[in-house]
Amino acid sequence: MTQQAKPLYPTEIETLAARQWQNYRACTPGLYFADPNVSLSLDDAYALQMSVARLRCAGGDEVAGYKVGCIGPGIIEQFGMSGPIHARLFRSELRVSGETLRYRSFANLAIEGEMAVRIGLNDTIEAAFPVIELHHFVFRGARKTLVELVANNGINGGAVLSDRNVAASLADWTGSQVLSVAINGVTLERGGLWAMEGGAEEAVEWLRQDLHRFGCSLKPGDIVLAGTPLGLHSVKPGDHVVVSIDDRSCVECRVVG
Repeated sequence: MTQQAKPLYPTEIETLAARQWQNYRACTPGLYFADPNVSLSLDDAYALQMSVARLRCAGGDEVAGYKVGCIGPGIIEQFGMSGPIHARLFRSELRVSGETLRYRSFANLAIEGEMAVRIGLNDTIEAAFPVIELHHFVFRGARKTLVELVANNGINGGAVLSDRNVAASLADWTGSQVLSVAINGVTLERGGLWAMEGGAEEAVEWLRQDLHRFGCSLKPGDIVLAGTPLGLHSVKPGDHVVVSIDDRSCVECRVVG
């Protein structure tokens, strides 16, 4: 697959979006990319992501925010490619800390621990808090590409959000040092809070500019996953996932079959 592909017509994007949405609902996301003859540009991949989002919203869902992805050293090393990219979060896929997840509702469920922010009035960052990002960890192509990642909405499957009492201003997180992920009581990885050198502000500003390219913008109440310096971890039924800041448990979930 190459990013120097012939642009698709809008009707082709719409047809492909319907197929993508059908595959996603069947928990077999991105089957289109199993075809070795697929040729899609990165801009078309974003157009496809947006078209699928319109179908989801027409069906009663709502865009609740965005993720900035493929920027931290752990993910870049694991995926073999570097972003950043953006993708959409949907209201129906946001969970609360302590919730139980059904493994069979995902395609190869994997998680990341990371920081998120909530957008306030006048494009300000109202609050920041840790989350567990959920993924359908599936790539169909012979090699992983940004095109497939973007077209499949950053392989996002939702997020588990901290309780409201965990959220704090960016200034309140300044003294915090270590973000960590533990599964079944074993800490798998530790790192800084932010994937970008400029922290949450840089991630949100990049996202704002990238959305503008496609005629989109952030709005008050949007949640933005700011990326993680850590890696992606596969989970299985029976696992208990905890994301902590400076060894303080902040958000958790359990996985069942």
